[in-house]
Amino acid sequence: MKVTLINTSDAGGGAPVACIRLLKALRLKQVDAGMLVQDKKTDEPAVKAINTGLMSRIKAGFNLLYERIPFILFKAKNKSLRFAFSTANAGTDISSRPQVLNADILHLHWINFGYLSIVDLKKLFQTGKPIVWTLHDMWAFTGGCHYSGDCDHFIDQCGDCWMLRDPGEHDLSFTGWMRKMDMFKDTKNLVFVTCSHWLANVARTSSLLKDFRIETIPNPIDTTIFLPKDKTAARKKWNIAQDAKIILFGAANIMDRRKGISYLVEALDELKKNYAEQNTEIVIFGKNKSFDVSLLPFKVHELNTINSQDDLVELYSLADVFVTPAIEDNLPNTVMESLACGTPVVAFNTGGIPDMVEHQLNGYLAEFKSSADFAFGIQYVLSSENRDKLGINARKKVLDSFTNEIVAAKYIDLYQTILINDRG
Repeated sequence: MKVTLINTSDAGGGAPVACIRLLKALRLKQVDAGMLVQDKKTDEPAVKAINTGLMSRIKAGFNLLYERIPFILFKAKNKSLRFAFSTANAGTDISSRPQVLNADILHLHWINFGYLSIVDLKKLFQTGKPIVWTLHDMWAFTGGCHYSGDCDHFIDQCGDCWMLRDPGEHDLSFTGWMRKMDMFKDTKNLVFVTCSHWLANVARTSSLLKDFRIETIPNPIDTTIFLPKDKTAARKKWNIAQDAKIILFGAANIMDRRKGISYLVEALDELKKNYAEQNTEIVIFGKNKSFDVSLLPFKVHELNTINSQDDLVELYSLADVFVTPAIEDNLPNTVMESLACGTPVVAFNTGGIPDMVEHQLNGYLAEFKSSADFAFGIQYVLSSENRDKLGINARKKVLDSFTNEIVAAKYIDLYQTILINDRG
């Protein structure tokens, strides 16, 4: 069985990380799996890029600009939404690539930002090859947004989009929805996989996907890499006080509107006012272009982007609690990574996070958008007499549900079922 995973890149965000982890998990199970990306950023030999020469790189750059610039300049309602919507009106036809032609299964992941257009996707569907599409957000069944917020227009058909500067019945989201309806028309041998039960339930309400099979399989994590490390040694290395209560927060881009940093500020103010001992410190990692960390009421260690897995493991291990105030998220890698390292997580009870965080067993699920309850959750973890038990449960949750072996086996079963149906 030969499987080709398809993702825009192999590093630089949640979906690339999840995709390359799956690639490695499948190969550990002796699956002949490779990955076809637009831009290769790692040295993984099983990853092949379509941009291998000057002209292909120029074309890719043009595709990205052609898709992004008109939307950012003329369509997006405001600056915060400039990457929240993808038109997929530019891309590269990969249907004749050897990695596609020679595959038994094509496995799509996140393919936006100029990699595959809707036209290019339709060409892949028309190859007749069995296709699995793992959804890392809502884009496949909306008119263009990656997460819809409070909008449910995708249930019937998009239009009057709140993300657009000039919303209307036949706006950009409506035309995007119509293009996808045409893309899916007469498409067979396509199975969708969502990383969380939340996204599966949302996807099933969409008129675009109503006739397709939808399964839920989580992302995998290598528990031989992400595992508890010595807290004392990690704190010494990162110059963190041994006797402090450490709250860890991190994201690829901490100012992403979905990551809810304003709720974190409010929750930490509440924590400072009503609960916390003076000896509490914050560690933050991730890209930060504009957030003023002095707004936080505790001492802050700002580390910016962390590219090393070993460094991430140490950061999770030195923390007493990892917090994620995300208001929209699928199955965030940071939560799974923290749990794997034995560090409890406090998060809002939303999206796919409840698939990982079990309330008061390995963390705390706060009432949605309640900064007060979020603060209480942080205090619950920091002051719990069962702190060690929370950490043990955190690690156990990952070992029971998200290991390479467990997730790869589920995908292999799915692939085999699809191939049997295709050949039968």
